[in-house]
Amino acid sequence: MEPPRAPSDGTRAASDGRRTASDGTSTARVPTGAPQTAAGTAQVRRPSAVRALVVLLGVTAAATVAVELLNFWYAPEQGYGLAVRTGWALLRTVGFLMLIGHVRRGRVAARPLGLILAVTTVFAVGRLIVPREGVPPLPGLLGFTLLGGLCATVVWLLYRSPGVTAHLVRHRRGLVLADRRLAWREVVPRRPEATGWLLTSRVAALTYSPLMLVPALVAAGAVLDGRLLAVPAVLCWFAAGIAVSYLTLLCTAFLLRGHRWARRLLVVITLGVLAVHLPLCWWLLGLDGLLRDAVPLLAAAALALYSLHRARPTPAHPHPSAG
Repeated sequence: MEPPRAPSDGTRAASDGRRTASDGTSTARVPTGAPQTAAGTAQVRRPSAVRALVVLLGVTAAATVAVELLNFWYAPEQGYGLAVRTGWALLRTVGFLMLIGHVRRGRVAARPLGLILAVTTVFAVGRLIVPREGVPPLPGLLGFTLLGGLCATVVWLLYRSPGVTAHLVRHRRGLVLADRRLAWREVVPRRPEATGWLLTSRVAALTYSPLMLVPALVAAGAVLDGRLLAVPAVLCWFAAGIAVSYLTLLCTAFLLRGHRWARRLLVVITLGVLAVHLPLCWWLLGLDGLLRDAVPLLAAAALALYSLHRARPTPAHPHPSAG
C-alpha cells in the first residue's frame, strides 16, 4: 500500500486561497470561494480619463521645455534677464512632474496645483515671447498657442471630468499611530475638510514668493551694470520675497483650519505684496519688467482673492453633537 502523497505547491496555494502567478509568486490572498473585488487585486486599473490626464501632463511638461528653449533661441536679446526668466519657466517642468505623481496617487491637492501651474505657465511663456520692440516670432506664437491649449485641456479635465473628480479623493500619507504602533498610511484630517476654493487660494498664495524672487534676481543684473543706488532696493526685494514665503505658509496653514483671522491676514499679505512688488518692478525693470514680472503676480493675487471670496468659512472646531 502506497504512503499518502504530500500536497503539491499548486494544491497548497489553491487550498489556502492564494492566487499564484505564472512565475510562482503569490499576488494576493483571498479566502476560498470569496468573490473577487477590485480592492482584493494587486493592481487597480485607473479610469481612462485619469490615464489620459497623466499622458497629457507629460506632454505639457515636454511642450513647456520645448517652447521655452524655442523662445530663447529666437529672442533678439539673449541677455541675463531672459536667461533667468527662462530658467524659472523651465523649473515648472518639475511642478508638472509633481502633479503627475499627485494625479496617479489620487490626491485632493492635484486640482488646485494643476490650476495654478496652468495659469502661471501661460503667463510665464506669454511674457517671454513678447520682444521689447516689434512683433513676436511666428514659432514662438505657435508654441504659445499649443501650450495654452494644453494647459486649458488640463484644467478642464481636472475640474470637469467626472472620472478624474471621483479619482482625486485621497489625502497625503504619513505616520499614524494605530493599534499601538506606527504605520505609514493615509492621514485623514480631523478638522473639517477644506474646500477646493480654499486649497486653490493657498496654492496661489504660495506662489507669491517665487514670483517676487525671480524679478529681484533679474534686477540684480542692474546692480552689476553699475546702478549702485539700486543695491538697497534689490536687497529689500529679496528680503520681502523670503519673508512672504514664511508668512503665506503660516497664514494658509491656519486658513485651512477654519480660522477667520487667517482670511483677513491673507488679504493684508496680498495687498502688501502688490504694494512692494509693483513699484519695484517699475523702478528697477521699467515698463518691460512691469509687464513681464508684475502681471503674473497680479494673476496669482487675483486668483487667491477670488478663491478666498468663493470659499465658505469653515468652523475652527467642530461643534459637539447634541445629546
